[in-house]
Amino acid sequence: MKHEQFIDLVEANPVVAAVKDDAGLEKCIASDIGVVFVLYGDIVSIPGIVSRLNAAGKTVLVHMDLITGLAPKEVSVDFIHAKTSAAGIISTRSNLIEHAASLGMNTVLRYFMIDSIALRNVQRQSEARVQPDIVEILPAILLPEFISKIKAITRVPLMASGLVTTKKEVLNALNAGAVAVSTTDQRLWTA
Repeated sequence: MKHEQFIDLVEANPVVAAVKDDAGLEKCIASDIGVVFVLYGDIVSIPGIVSRLNAAGKTVLVHMDLITGLAPKEVSVDFIHAKTSAAGIISTRSNLIEHAASLGMNTVLRYFMIDSIALRNVQRQSEARVQPDIVEILPAILLPEFISKIKAITRVPLMASGLVTTKKEVLNALNAGAVAVSTTDQRLWTA
């Protein structure tokens, strides 16, 4: 999927399902959700997880940092690219984002906004040669006022995630300028 198509798809599906276990996988497959972040699995199960979601018509990104058995190395991105039909990856590691982009995969670079150093890291990354398709910031519920600040720093669409449990929190993030919100809260997958 081309990067522009991916961003358009995320904007058209502003609630992204973040699946963290088999029960969530089943709920997601049965839902109308269009974009899915896979936050669990291992090197044996991840191809099957992605395949099931794709068969249900979902666009799938795999969170590289959370898959058991994958090292924070480019070869792990090669594995996801070669052995699954994932549309892309999520990671906190810019080297994995850069490598996935070089393979034509869609990318989401995740930042935990815990202090001013994290904000400087967003600034530094925005000046880097390779950019992710989307920057994801966490936790969403604490950051609505920072979304516009971070949007001014980065040149890519922004997603908010983490601790989102109500429709109001989703709307707060979207109204602050996020293109989407990812959440593990299954009640919001149908809201």
